Amino acid sequence: MGRKKLEIKRIENKSSRQVTFSKRRNGLIEKARQLSVLCDASVALLVVSASGKLYNFSSGDNLVKILDRYGKQHAADDLKALDPQSETLKYGSHHELLELVESKLVESNSDVSVDSLVQLEDHLETALSVTRARKTELMLKLVDSLKEKMEKNNLAGAEADKTEMSLGIISDINRLVTLPLLY
Repeated sequence: MGRKKLEIKRIENKSSRQVTFSKRRNGLIEKARQLSVLCDASVALLVVSASGKLYNFSSGDNLVKILDRYGKQHAADDLKALDPQSETLKYGSHHELLELVESKLVESNSDVSVDSLVQLEDHLETALSVTRARKTELMLKLVDSLKEKMEKNNLAGAEADKTEMSLGIISDINRLVTLPLLY
């Protein structure tokens, strides 16, 4: 005899809900592991319980690396989807858009149609999306520049350590000569 079809709805009994969560979470993690092994795919899985506890799984790659790749790809897709130049020209500056909304709200004493409010909402959502895409782009550039600076500092720090070591050897050999350290 087959299994009974389970109706997908919230389980009211707290202990049953916790047991089901635990079993399904483990099953989901196992499926993610199988996908990564069978298909040689990078898999990252995040599960947050109702109590706020975080469970994660990542295949061979580090979870942070996978999420970083996702963030970069997601930001690039957003920037491709929203061409900021054309959107800005289409709707005018954000200041003009806010003035338009304010004037419509001031006119609210008179008849304002639902269609005009929906149109204003669409304009605001588009302007917000363009702003978020630009902010994301600037933040990614900043992160990249900071990573480059850190790499340069790490290389400079390694060279300084080598210089300190060689200077220390020289001072041990000849105690009369002291050389200043260069940073």
